[in-house]
Amino acid sequence: MPDRITSLDVARRAGVSRSAVSRVFTPGASASAATVDKVRKAAAELGYRPNVLARSLLTGRTGMIGLVVSYLDNLFYPDLLDKLCRALKAEGYHVLMFISDQGSDAPEDIVTELLGYQVDGLLLASVPLTSDLTDQCRMAGIPAVLLNRRQEGTGERSVVSDNVAGGAMAAKALLRRGCTRIGHIAGSPQASTQVDREAGLMAALAQAGVPLAAREVGDFDLDQTRMAARAMFARPDRPDGVFVANDYMALAVMDVLRTELGLRVPDDVAVIGFDDAPAAAFAAYELTTIRQDADAMVALAVRLLTDPEASAEVLPVTLVQRVTA
Repeated sequence: MPDRITSLDVARRAGVSRSAVSRVFTPGASASAATVDKVRKAAAELGYRPNVLARSLLTGRTGMIGLVVSYLDNLFYPDLLDKLCRALKAEGYHVLMFISDQGSDAPEDIVTELLGYQVDGLLLASVPLTSDLTDQCRMAGIPAVLLNRRQEGTGERSVVSDNVAGGAMAAKALLRRGCTRIGHIAGSPQASTQVDREAGLMAALAQAGVPLAAREVGDFDLDQTRMAARAMFARPDRPDGVFVANDYMALAVMDVLRTELGLRVPDDVAVIGFDDAPAAAFAAYELTTIRQDADAMVALAVRLLTDPEASAEVLPVTLVQRVTA
């Protein structure tokens, strides 16, 4: 087996000190353009790769952010996470992503495993964080940020949109359209996003003196959402407008309405979603929805992870008017 190329070999080839080689391959360190050119040329000729793990032992930092995602089915998440990974890379971080489910890979198991990788921060997308894990992160000096969730009692900072205002916007948009029988297809009852969006919807309807006509639970799952839509719209007094807790479910509801029940959107039923996922703008749907600002969410998440003095804030949402409502 050939000997491993070291930074000393690169230094000798480039005619610089070993510390100069270290500065060239350390993000944020200072080195002249001439030194950078010589070191990178020598490294390429020798096939040298800096030992990131060895450097982390000296600096106490790995340059990695642990990301735990509960599911990627939600059409809003792939775009959001792509923006997030790019933003963290621009700050000199790499992302170590784990997918959590309801089986053996519970959030607690994954977070404990991530802490063993000595990550510099934790980001949990739609994943709960127990008080025990919160204490572990604090003891390890690792910032933990909740993305698209808020959680009372843990003290952790959250990146959330104004879901209450968004639910109210949806209700008012349906009322302006003239809907008098408004239904709601809810997401997971354990999710703070669902709780807040429904609270906004109900408050706006109550203010207008309009009762909720029907409610079913889709649980952020396609099959359950389809069943919920069938149950809600097969009834003789079906709603003439519906607020669906996210776009992922709203598109499934539209498919059931149009292809199974023969209803026209929006002539027979107006539909509003939440998120403004890329697919919401597809010509086949043109879904009216409540937009979460993905760029603002990413910027706040990075700020909370990298700046101990940064404070969380609730991000505004906007109504995107298309053709379904």
